[in-house]
Amino acid sequence: MSEGIDKVLIVTGKNVSALGLMDPLLSSLKKESIDFYVYSRTIPNPTIENIEEALQIYRENSCNGIIAFGGGSPIDCAKGVACRAARPDRTIAQMKGVLRVTKKLPPLIAIPTTAGSGSETTIAAVISNPDTHEKYAINDPVLIPDYAVLDPLVTIGLPPHITAQTGMDALTHAVEAYIGRSNTKETKRMALEAAKLIFDNLFIAYSQGGNLDARGNMQKASLYAGAAFTRAYVGYVHGIAHALGGFYGVPHGLANAVILPYILEAYGKPAHKKLAELADAVGITGPTDTRRQKAGKFIEAIKQLNRDMAIPDKMQVILVKDIPMMAERACKECNPLYPVPRIMEKEELAGIFVSIRSVDWLFG
Repeated sequence: MSEGIDKVLIVTGKNVSALGLMDPLLSSLKKESIDFYVYSRTIPNPTIENIEEALQIYRENSCNGIIAFGGGSPIDCAKGVACRAARPDRTIAQMKGVLRVTKKLPPLIAIPTTAGSGSETTIAAVISNPDTHEKYAINDPVLIPDYAVLDPLVTIGLPPHITAQTGMDALTHAVEAYIGRSNTKETKRMALEAAKLIFDNLFIAYSQGGNLDARGNMQKASLYAGAAFTRAYVGYVHGIAHALGGFYGVPHGLANAVILPYILEAYGKPAHKKLAELADAVGITGPTDTRRQKAGKFIEAIKQLNRDMAIPDKMQVILVKDIPMMAERACKECNPLYPVPRIMEKEELAGIFVSIRSVDWLFG
């Protein structure tokens, strides 16, 4: 390779490896006489243990480059490995937050097999600590991969439910970026374009998995949404989703999909103007609709998209005893830095957890 890379660590997940999606990549590396070593134990909501295991392979084989192949979890795991390789003096916990890496990472290439996380274009890596039930981000511009390879062919084998959840993850990024208060002209443009692409293509990609046009458009949407939220940031949907991921291992895309309508409704009037603009952009409004009606139509369209793709509107995993701590962590993550339409305090966030909790009549 022109960068002088001759030994690479490939970070992926079990499902991706089992599907054989990497076979063309591995063949190409062999042809280029590049040695590769595969770490395939990354789980949804990648853990510190995942990173340390992959780092050991990287070090033992004197690798000088990293390829992330998979969804947001393998990409985030690969970013974590790169951080530890660049900063052996710091643990992952010591690098959480903003600008705690500040060292050039090893060459990092991201090949996303899902269209949702946008991690291939962001400054963030989101890591879980199962021991403390925490899920937190490392944020530093050095985490943006050197290259992102968008190939719709590697998304063809993606199961429908993963297509749905990761697509809704991308929609959440676009919506939270757009309705926040840290927008620029460019982030608004990218968020609007992402939202339009998602409403036009996600259900097609879900129901017609082999449709390359829809798959390619969803990859573009994920990229645009990722670029938008990297600059404009996110909101309470992510704060709550991170808590659910930390406590119960809920896949991030699924959590975002379920939570998004609840938070948009909870924002109320302060979010109506921008939600109305999103509704106009995706073509679901009428000429006589008020701003509030347009916002309502947009939220209902999200609910309908969830229903069409068999995404539930509530979650069974939430335990009442965990809600105070999850609400506290979500509040701490979001306030005061997330540029949300309006501030919600811990008590209101606890109410959101209660609202999305599925209560079985027999077990309570």
